[in-house]
Amino acid sequence: MSYFRPGERTSADVQSKEGGSPVTEADHLVDGFLNRTLRPLLPEAGWLSEETADTEDRLSRRLLLVVDPIDGTRAFMNGDPRWAVCIGLVSDGRPVAGIIHLPAREETFVAALGLGATRNSSPIAVSSRQKLAGGLVAGPPSLMKRMLEEGLSFEMEPRIPSLAYRIARVAEGSLDAGIASTNACDWDIAAADIILCEAGGTLAGLDGQAPRYNQLATRHGLLGAAARQLHGELTAVLRRASSAGRQG
Repeated sequence: MSYFRPGERTSADVQSKEGGSPVTEADHLVDGFLNRTLRPLLPEAGWLSEETADTEDRLSRRLLLVVDPIDGTRAFMNGDPRWAVCIGLVSDGRPVAGIIHLPAREETFVAALGLGATRNSSPIAVSSRQKLAGGLVAGPPSLMKRMLEEGLSFEMEPRIPSLAYRIARVAEGSLDAGIASTNACDWDIAAADIILCEAGGTLAGLDGQAPRYNQLATRHGLLGAAARQLHGELTAVLRRASSAGRQG
């Protein structure tokens, strides 16, 4: 937080990673802190972080700590408080615990398998809406435009820079659905996945299957997040919109 400037450019040093995405010295400092703090608590677990060089050692581990030191680095850089520190614990390919902490908003989402999900210690639950029509949806604007063209009528939430926070918003019921574009990585979604599931929602691909974590490839295809009663409808319209995009 000492590097964060609300409404202003960060005071942290900013560099470009391979591929052009930005990383700040704050990202690296948080990564180092989490590594030093978490790994001794669970030495049998592997480690996967956006800001740590990946190794195949994790693939032989049943447990995996999955960390995104700052999800929404551009928001952090530009004084937007909607960035998060994400920590997930994966067991046998699926998350069993997760934390999404937004320091600049003083919000903390927590969940563990079978224990429910909370925001600032209060229980949360997904939307009770039975149809997506008229609901509030967040995701990539181009994809949501195609969803509208496919005949689904809904309200579009302005862009949420942290994908983890976008999914957490679905978990707390302030969004009816959220969409993660292709190439989200394990560290973007693992913590949010368990929080959403424990709040009564589902995160899944176009095949209807939940993401698997701690695989050789850490990237995922297009994903939809919604309450369980809405997810089939969301998946169907995402399939149509995705197909229309490829044809276009």
